Amino acid sequence: MPSQVTPRVRIRRTAITVAAVIVGLIVIGRITRILVDWMWFASIGYARVFWTVLDARVLLFAAVFVVSTATIALSGLLAHRHARRFDPSSATLEIVDERTGRVMPRIGWRWAIAGAAALLGLLLAAFEASNWDLALRYLHQVPFGERDPIFGYDIGFYVFSLPVYVAFKNWLLRVLFCSAIVAGVIYGVRGDIAVEQPPRGLSRAAAMHGSALLALFFAVKAGSYWLDRFLLLYDDNGVVVGAGYTDIHVGLPVLWLLMGLAAAASIASWANMRLRSYRIAIASALLVFGGSFVFAAIYPALYQRFYVKPSELRLETPYIKHNIALTRQAYALTRITARPFAAEQGLNLAELQANRATIDNIRLWDVQPLMDTYAQLQEIRTYYRFLSVDIDRYALDAGYRQVMLSARELETSMLPANAQTWVNLHLLFTHGNGVVMSPVTEKSAEGLPSFYLQDIPPVANGGPAVREPRLYFGQGEQDYVIVQGSVPEFDFPHGKENMYAAYSGRDGVGIGSSARRFLFAWQFADPNILLTSYITDRSRILFHRNILDRVRTIAPFLSFDHDPYIVVSGGRLFWILDAYTVSRWYPYSQPATGDGTNYIRNAVKVIVDAYNGTVDFYVSDPADPILRTWERIFPGLFKPLDTMPPDLRQHIRYPEDLFLIQAQLYRTYHMEAPEVFYNREDLWQFPREPGGIDAGNAQGARMAPYYMIMRLPGEARAEFVLLLPMVPSQRENMIAWLAARCDPPEYGKLIVYTFPKDKLVYGPFQIEARIQQNTEISQQISLWNQMGSRVIRGHLVVVPIENSILYVSPLYLRAASGQLPELKRVIAAYGDRVVMQETLAQALAALFEQTSPAAARPPGTADERAREALAHYNRALERLKAGDWSGFGSELDALRPLLESLGAGRPEHR
Repeated sequence: MPSQVTPRVRIRRTAITVAAVIVGLIVIGRITRILVDWMWFASIGYARVFWTVLDARVLLFAAVFVVSTATIALSGLLAHRHARRFDPSSATLEIVDERTGRVMPRIGWRWAIAGAAALLGLLLAAFEASNWDLALRYLHQVPFGERDPIFGYDIGFYVFSLPVYVAFKNWLLRVLFCSAIVAGVIYGVRGDIAVEQPPRGLSRAAAMHGSALLALFFAVKAGSYWLDRFLLLYDDNGVVVGAGYTDIHVGLPVLWLLMGLAAAASIASWANMRLRSYRIAIASALLVFGGSFVFAAIYPALYQRFYVKPSELRLETPYIKHNIALTRQAYALTRITARPFAAEQGLNLAELQANRATIDNIRLWDVQPLMDTYAQLQEIRTYYRFLSVDIDRYALDAGYRQVMLSARELETSMLPANAQTWVNLHLLFTHGNGVVMSPVTEKSAEGLPSFYLQDIPPVANGGPAVREPRLYFGQGEQDYVIVQGSVPEFDFPHGKENMYAAYSGRDGVGIGSSARRFLFAWQFADPNILLTSYITDRSRILFHRNILDRVRTIAPFLSFDHDPYIVVSGGRLFWILDAYTVSRWYPYSQPATGDGTNYIRNAVKVIVDAYNGTVDFYVSDPADPILRTWERIFPGLFKPLDTMPPDLRQHIRYPEDLFLIQAQLYRTYHMEAPEVFYNREDLWQFPREPGGIDAGNAQGARMAPYYMIMRLPGEARAEFVLLLPMVPSQRENMIAWLAARCDPPEYGKLIVYTFPKDKLVYGPFQIEARIQQNTEISQQISLWNQMGSRVIRGHLVVVPIENSILYVSPLYLRAASGQLPELKRVIAAYGDRVVMQETLAQALAALFEQTSPAAARPPGTADERAREALAHYNRALERLKAGDWSGFGSELDALRPLLESLGAGRPEHR
């Protein structure tokens, strides 16, 4: 008679089948992901990087899995061997068939233990495999050449070795915990652990097993206390970041004591395997944890409060010195050169003329108004987007010019809903087109930006020529596309027609074969890849097209700046990204970010070809030990900076994220005297700047760093710098300004210009207050706001010229119903004077009309001066038509005194 399958057995079989299918899908998904990644890395020339990372992950995973599983299984099997049994003749977990009453073996104990151990081992291995970078850095570490001041270890021990030791200790504790859980479950099921029914307690086997695990735990705990000695160098008592007086004189001896207590508890627990007394286990735990609470928590706190606090400065001085010195090293603050800045008030028109390169590059266009203007004038079609505005400099026919530019990227989500078909999204609309470039200072008669590059295809009007404008790789949400199919790619709109092109770049993974189409259809969960007839034998698939995603996939061990920027070089478009090596393990260093990072270097410059997708990593800080370690791990990945094409090298700049972190730390760590540091006597702050007259933000946000072309005091030529003013804490007057030089060969040098402390120099917030209090300016703004327009105040720019400080701020008008901001006025301030004029040249002329000595009337008769004025006027018109705004401003400057002299000689009418 055929046996009948019970519902319980049927459910069990179904569950096993479902679990097997799920596991199979997970395994297939991992295999396909690895295959796709390998093909992608190979296609871009970084297969060796892929295999290095994969090998490290697999080896670490396998080692942790084998050891973890074996340890947990051994604990479980020992428990199974020595625990009581339900039935001495049975070694299986059993169930009873409800219908027949027959006992049916379900699974053997050993198989159950092995399965549980394997599952826990998989979880532990999957968690630890993410530490592959720690393992590689430990094995290939490069010494820093600097030692910590407490233990005398090389800094490399803390950055490379200590994280591995801490991770290893944590893994041991997890393995012991899992081993205890498995053993505890077995003893509990077998009745060796009695809690509710007498006789309560543990069986002989359970007590021995528990004592052994407890002994191992206390041994690991002793090692943990040994590691905690080094972790003292990351402590923070509010005065010192790093080990302070209490840490060294109390915390360190206490850790040695706790080490001894944990070792004694471990020995006692080993002995308790024979004695099997719960008193010994309880006493060992109380000895270690009670001792830790009393000696590591209460005693140091009392010592700090009643002994150190009353004499804190005297006792903490040596440790404050350590904190200052190592923080300055960790953030390269030691590279900052301090220079005096006289902050004089003798600036005049002649000095402005001598600093024409600075004046001609004062930025009048803020990012958001310019973005809005670009969107209205140059997006051309709804599916194009300008995602960011970048600031750079170019050597153009008009001279060395600071410009703002933005890439016109494709945003397929902006296609009409009925046009968002699979063919359009992945085969037809594949790339953006061109860039827009405009000078930072110039504007048209209507208050709109002048364009060096504009339209599709890009038209150069004084800017660099662009011969390959297509952007297949950018900053947007870039999905995969398939090129060289049987469908032509949309290139750009041309009147009422569309132009088409075919990708001929280097990027892409071949997708012509059926096997590869199936592989990518599975990986991207898109069956259309397999079903479409538009793919040919020559077709390739492009993915990882977002540039940050692309470089992070290749080098996940680097951190990247938030602001990649587009560069036109040799008629092609490139993205430049700044990459950082960071660590959270630099001793005695003040953390600067929320994730605890306390060491950073801008060690790498990354170039991504916007058309080909090629990625090149160039070493910008060859002395960085972390980067040198990665060079050992990935030989050939990084290239020397001098091998970067010279034209691209002219566009590297000091990264804003790094500069901001350094400036944030330098506010405090420019104070190198421990007494001054302790009292915060000379603490600096970033200036406040109101959110604008229309924003109603009285308190204001903190000023951000900004790029500008200027001639630094004492230097022969103008250069591209990143600049940020500083003010004293709780005050608004300027005390210093910090500059990072961006142009070779001075790239990377930081200078802080400090003001005399006996002079009052208005800070940005004070200048903003003077602007808002100016009657003429406030009345004009109120009038505009009442006439259906909206006034937008631009950011205030601090412009150091010679040994003086000039302030410039743009003012924009936007129609109440419009989206097109227009640059209508320029506000300039110097000393106690504030003016507002239509152009920067007019504002500067008006500003220095009274601050300069009274000029003598130009020589010659009135007729001669009139003819000369007419000549300047005609030349000004010629310069304007030619787009030479610098020449136009110069002619206006020369015209003004002639007109004033003619007006002064005119008889007064009564």
